[in-house]
Amino acid sequence: MRSIQTTVRTRTLAAVLCASLTAPLLGGCFFGAAAALTAGSMAAIDRRTVGIQVEDRNIQLKVTSAINEKFGDNVHVNTTVYNRQVLLTGEVPDSETRNKVEAAAANVQNVRLLVNDLQVGAPSTFGNRSNDAVLTTKVKASLFDAQDLFANAFKITTEAGVVYIMGLVTEREANRAAQIAAGVAGVVKVVKVVDTISEAELTRLTTTPNNGTNREAGSQR
Repeated sequence: MRSIQTTVRTRTLAAVLCASLTAPLLGGCFFGAAAALTAGSMAAIDRRTVGIQVEDRNIQLKVTSAINEKFGDNVHVNTTVYNRQVLLTGEVPDSETRNKVEAAAANVQNVRLLVNDLQVGAPSTFGNRSNDAVLTTKVKASLFDAQDLFANAFKITTEAGVVYIMGLVTEREANRAAQIAAGVAGVVKVVKVVDTISEAELTRLTTTPNNGTNREAGSQR
């Protein structure tokens, strides 16, 4: 049975990052065009404020840049950001480097929380990374096929067959998404790195969508 690990942070206001299919083999022009076409509609259905969505993108760029500048090709680190929570996955040569990468990421302004799941070992191969991209796509497709979930409530990334689920969702949604992901062939483990909200808060957000002007996702109770 595939294992499911949970990292949970409770916050008042939910935000849901729309799922974007990972396509590492697609050309840059196609990917850029697709991003431009979907950006507006994705922002409209995201439960985060527009400000937080922009901040997440800025944090990801800054963390990635900081790590690349300090470590270059000596590490293979993927940075995923959701609601100002930074998830680090990939491979580093030793524990000392692992700690230094974490420190570099934590030093970036406006990072709220940091989850370091870097593994000590040789960098993954191109084949491994391609397989992870396929698994991510399959998990996202399975979430979209589910009739009892709002698939755009989740951000999915995969490393070495381990699927990471991020989002601001209810416990019910997180557990259901993890169950679906664990059922995808090739998935080794599912790790939930989520901020949880109540069912009442979900109902409020559903009936009164956050327009991104007054409240910030992730504010504490």
